[in-house]
Amino acid sequence: MAENMKQQQQEPDICSRTTLPGSKRLLLTLYVFFSFIIGAPFFLKSRAIYRAPLPFKSIESLDNHLSMNPLLFPCHFHTVFLGFGQENQNMGFAQELEFLMFQKMQHISGSDRVCGGCGDNYSVSVTVDYISGCFQSGALENEVSWPCGSLDLSELEQILASDAAFDEYIESFLQRNGGLLKYRGNAYRVVVVNREMENSYRTVIGKHRHAWIYGKISEGDAVSLAAQLFVNFFMNGGIGEGLFSKGKGEFMPIAADGSVVLSFSLLNANPNDWVFDWDFRKIDEIFLSPVVKALAPLANISVESQILYHTPKASYSYWDENLASYIFSTNDLPFFVNSNEWYLDTSVGAAGQSKILHFVVYVPSADECPLVLQLPDGTISSTNGFMSPTWGGIIVWNPTSCSTDSRSARLSRHTFSSQDLVQVMEVFMGQLRLLFGLKSYTSYDVDIQNIVASEKGFAEWELDVLVRHHAAYNLFSSATTLQSLSKLVQSLPSMIVMDEIGKQVKLSLEAANLAENNASLGMYDAAEVSSREARVWAEAAFFHPSIMSILYFPFEHHVAIYSPFFVPVAMHVFIAAFKETMRYRREREKYWAWKNQAPAL
Repeated sequence: MAENMKQQQQEPDICSRTTLPGSKRLLLTLYVFFSFIIGAPFFLKSRAIYRAPLPFKSIESLDNHLSMNPLLFPCHFHTVFLGFGQENQNMGFAQELEFLMFQKMQHISGSDRVCGGCGDNYSVSVTVDYISGCFQSGALENEVSWPCGSLDLSELEQILASDAAFDEYIESFLQRNGGLLKYRGNAYRVVVVNREMENSYRTVIGKHRHAWIYGKISEGDAVSLAAQLFVNFFMNGGIGEGLFSKGKGEFMPIAADGSVVLSFSLLNANPNDWVFDWDFRKIDEIFLSPVVKALAPLANISVESQILYHTPKASYSYWDENLASYIFSTNDLPFFVNSNEWYLDTSVGAAGQSKILHFVVYVPSADECPLVLQLPDGTISSTNGFMSPTWGGIIVWNPTSCSTDSRSARLSRHTFSSQDLVQVMEVFMGQLRLLFGLKSYTSYDVDIQNIVASEKGFAEWELDVLVRHHAAYNLFSSATTLQSLSKLVQSLPSMIVMDEIGKQVKLSLEAANLAENNASLGMYDAAEVSSREARVWAEAAFFHPSIMSILYFPFEHHVAIYSPFFVPVAMHVFIAAFKETMRYRREREKYWAWKNQAPAL
């Protein structure tokens, strides 16, 4: 029995051990395990997308501000009363007229704050002028609103016979006598000349920033009519209520970068019948240069021209015996332009993002000459032309040789005379005004006897209206674009945002803030330029090539891509580390259990 016990003591016990377990296997396993743990952040960092910080709060603040507070420009309206009786020569009379004028304008304009208009951000002043002095009420600070007593009524009698002459006389009179505001772009005047010997009165709007009422008129009628002129024309451009409300300015034919290309084309439908040519350099110098210069604050305009041959129209016409002409109706207008034969797009315009406005003179062939446009009411169009919104306009020009049978007269080369060019350009200027949202001078349905036409095609007060509304639209568009970019970036965490995009966003915000500041100061042209820059930078950031050329995937897509590569290896490493740790603990417990039992043995 003693020998058996001695034999048992010499045999090793599998449930105990007499030495500490080795740590080499454990350290090696844990090294691999912690290598995975420590390397995971480095791997994720290497796969991270670079995103330049964007001012999300500033973008949201700008968008909310413009949504709640439409951009309004300060306007000042000044009325001058001349030739009223001695009983009205007091300050109380001037103050009463100012109060009535302000009330009447509020009643006409209403409470709707149209984006880009004057809204309620306007002031009114009244001057009652007579021979020995005048009374002024509501004049702006630091303003010489009217050179009192400087206007000779007897001199007016001679000038009033010509509206254009009187318009220039008032303009030169104000400049000569210092009667212009410091920020003249937001000051408009109506001069009321009361003449008791007249039986009625005339209302005329000049091409600058003033109008006049001449004749026998009461104070109440003068106030009412002057308020209508201020609101309907100088404030809204005679366009009609609501046309330039928020979002409508986008239909103005101007590209996002503020560029416009005026493309003039002379189309000879059949050169075998006749060939027409024009001196376009003369057209550019006389007619187009003033227009381009006038619209410079609104857009960067370039002019192109071309002459095309063998350009038949796509629609059909029919012969009318009563009119002795070939007729095409308004129903045929959508099919008039022959896109297969009319190569109107020029290389310069197609190279960039410029907005192209086409103005086409179509010379029909002898087989359908004369060709006239019949209106829906059965009458013949006086201009024999039509326009397509945002595209341009077309004039059908019938040669005088239509009615002759002389073959030699037809085959000779013709050049547009100066008179013909004047007629064509007058129609084109009317179409250009319509494309910009204005009416022709003869289509105002109000009690206005005359509107002095400008050789530039646009009156100064009309340009003010266009600049105000386009600046407001540019600012609203830039805020909307930046807000869309902000939402897009925040919704796609894997989107790359380059430093250039962040710089463009900041420049857009700075330009937008500058445009608002310029607008509040009444600096129309400066506000338009700043708003245009804000829109350009916003569009450049949103359509940046680094954004458009990459496909973006959700986080689940990346998990699905990398899981087959890393999950199997990581699982084996984690399991091995767990098993090795548990084995080491068991072996260590065995050793301590044996050591505690050794003294007892």
